[in-house]
Amino acid sequence: MRRLRLRRAPRRPLERSSAGSARPARVLAATAAATVLALTASGCVTVHGELALVPAVTTTEAAQALADFTAAYNRADKAHDPALDAGRVTGPLGEINQAGLRSRAVTAPGGNPAHRPLELTDARFVVPRKAGWPRWFVADTDANRDVGRADADQRWVLVFVRNGPRQLWEVAHLLVLDPSAVPAFAEEDGYAVPVAADTDTLAVAPEDLGAEYVAYLKDGKPGPYAAGAHTSGWREARQRTAKRPGLATQYIDRVTDQGDFAPLALRTKDGGALVFFATRHFERQTAAKGYRPKVPADVKALLTGEVKNTVTKEWVSNQVVQVKPKGTDRDAVTVVSRLQGVVGAAGS
Repeated sequence: MRRLRLRRAPRRPLERSSAGSARPARVLAATAAATVLALTASGCVTVHGELALVPAVTTTEAAQALADFTAAYNRADKAHDPALDAGRVTGPLGEINQAGLRSRAVTAPGGNPAHRPLELTDARFVVPRKAGWPRWFVADTDANRDVGRADADQRWVLVFVRNGPRQLWEVAHLLVLDPSAVPAFAEEDGYAVPVAADTDTLAVAPEDLGAEYVAYLKDGKPGPYAAGAHTSGWREARQRTAKRPGLATQYIDRVTDQGDFAPLALRTKDGGALVFFATRHFERQTAAKGYRPKVPADVKALLTGEVKNTVTKEWVSNQVVQVKPKGTDRDAVTVVSRLQGVVGAAGS
C-alpha cells in the first residue's frame, strides 16, 4: 500500500480537519499542492452503463477537492457568509456549517474578526472503487487547530461525496479523531473496500446504526452500542439537564439517513467496518409558569416564532463508529467521534 502526502503550497491557505492513525488502505499520495492546484477538477470518469468498478477519484482530483473545500471554508468563515461555501458542503456537515454561518452573520454581521485560516496538510486519501453514482472518498488530514498543544495532536477526517460527473465534490462528514483512532482498512487491488448499507457481515448493518442509536438514547436499554462519552455519557448529561429546577427538558431523537445523509462504510482489516452516519435531535425546554427559557444569542439568531415559555432546539449530529464483525454480541459498536450543531430553533 503506497502512502502519498499532500504538502502545503507556498502561502496557499488550506483548511483543516483531523483524525486517526493506522493509515488507510490505498492512502493515495498527493503531489505538492502547487502542482495539484494547477490541475483541473473535472474528476469525470465515463463508463458505459456505469457498471464497471472504478476508483471514486484520482489522487490529483482528491487533492484538488480538498484544496477547493479549504479555500471555500476559509472565505465563508472570514465573511460569515454561508453562500461562500454552500457548494462545497452537504449532508450533516453542510446543514451544521450553513446554520452556524447564518447564526454568526446575525451575531457578528461584520465578519469574523478572529478568523484564522484553516490549513489541512499531511493529507492521506482513502479511496474505494464503486460502480455508478454517488461516489465518495475519505481524506485523513492534519489540521492547524491544535498547533502548540503537544497533548492534542488530532486528525481531521473528511468524507467527500459526489452525485454525478457534473457536480462538485462536497464534504458530507467531518470528524476529529485521535491519531490512534483510525483503523487499518482492508483493501482489494490497492483500494479501500466499501461496505453495503444492508450487509449481513457486520454485527449491525450500517443502515440500522441510526435506529439502534436513537433507541438507546431514548431508553438506555442494553444493545450493540458500547458505553462511552457519546452513548451512556450523553444520556447521563441529558438526565442532569432534565433535573434543573424550573425548567423541564424533553428530548426526541430521529434517524436521518436519506440522500447525502446516508451511512457510508469502509471495511477494516479485522473484518469489521468504520461507518459514518447522521442523526437529528430535538431539545424542548419549557419554563415554569411566569418564566421564559433563556435563549443564547447564537440560537436566537436561528429562531422562528416567539418564545413565551417554550423553546425547541434542533440539532444535527454526525458520528463515526467502529462496528465489529457479525457474531459479536456485546459492545459491537463504538462511537469514535461525534460532531453536532444547532440547525434551527422554534419558540412557543
